[in-house]
Amino acid sequence: MSAPPSIKAWCSKAFNWPVLAKSRWHWVDYLRGIAILLVVYRHALLGIQYGNIHVSPILERANMIFFSFRMPLFFILSGIFIGGSMARKSLSQLIGSKFENLLYPYIIWSIIQITLQILLAGSTNSQRTWIDYTYILYQPRDLDQFWYLPALFNCSVIYLLVKDKLKPPAWTQLALGLGLYLLAPYLQSVSMLSDWMRFYVFFALGDGVATFFFKESSQRFLKNPWSLVGITPFFILAQLFYLSQDESVYLNSIAGQLEFLAIALIGCLSMIILSFRLQSWNALPFLRVLGFHSLYIYVMHVMIAAGSRVILIRLFGIHNPYILLASGIFFGVTLPVIFYNLLVENNILWFLFSYRKKKPKAAPAPAPREALAS
Repeated sequence: MSAPPSIKAWCSKAFNWPVLAKSRWHWVDYLRGIAILLVVYRHALLGIQYGNIHVSPILERANMIFFSFRMPLFFILSGIFIGGSMARKSLSQLIGSKFENLLYPYIIWSIIQITLQILLAGSTNSQRTWIDYTYILYQPRDLDQFWYLPALFNCSVIYLLVKDKLKPPAWTQLALGLGLYLLAPYLQSVSMLSDWMRFYVFFALGDGVATFFFKESSQRFLKNPWSLVGITPFFILAQLFYLSQDESVYLNSIAGQLEFLAIALIGCLSMIILSFRLQSWNALPFLRVLGFHSLYIYVMHVMIAAGSRVILIRLFGIHNPYILLASGIFFGVTLPVIFYNLLVENNILWFLFSYRKKKPKAAPAPAPREALAS
């Protein structure tokens, strides 16, 4: 039996399924969907572990594998589209857009999350104090997931300034990125600096190879099922090597940093090829929906996963890590999508993601009389 039209309409609006029909690069949304799902997995798992609940070593190993390429993917994707953005907008417009889309939500949502963690201190794993508000300015690494937004903002703005003012060749940006990448561990005491330095090389790489991804010959190669078959053994070997090393190896030596860089790039290429295959198969469309809403999921998922965990443990006495993890992931990705489409997209809580209220969409023009009579 089909659902009543009203329920169908509500689901369509809440989950923004029409986004699947929009003219977008589907592999990009697949890739963002994969990356944000892995981000939610990591934070939901860490929340369970911080609650002193034992989790399987398999779940911990999976988290380590995902860690090696998850965030570099986001920076490569942002770099791929920076050249096109520069062709359409001025430097000041681009910087203003980056502030509105990245730094503004970072400030708003980090304040919200810190405040909730202070008010609900007895129910959360965090031990926040009022001093944590100062971390917004210089140490976002101590604010759970939020470090990514200022890192991407800083990385984007510095890359734009260098590219617009100095107009260096692509290899120079890559060389600069590699130098910053190797220097970043020495500045970890101020993560507002070290975070963007660590990922500048991935951003530059995305811009450097952008034209490759939009060539028809390249897309045929990436969509070819044999490309996925060919890259998979390299992905597995790279991850096995990564898991065999102590994590400190990849931070405390130049050789270890270069090893991590190679492992991350193999992982990113593997996920890109997988995304092209998913596009060819038109499989798992929910990943595209998650990818389209990745920013909104990113800022809200830690609070939602924590809330679902507290409810299951305290109200229902559930301590099974698999149930807690599955529920944290499910609610962590679905509720932000519903929240955004019902409350933000409709200009009710618009200020949570932008300092400018969106103009209401113009109603479609009435059809001419001749068309109505036909």
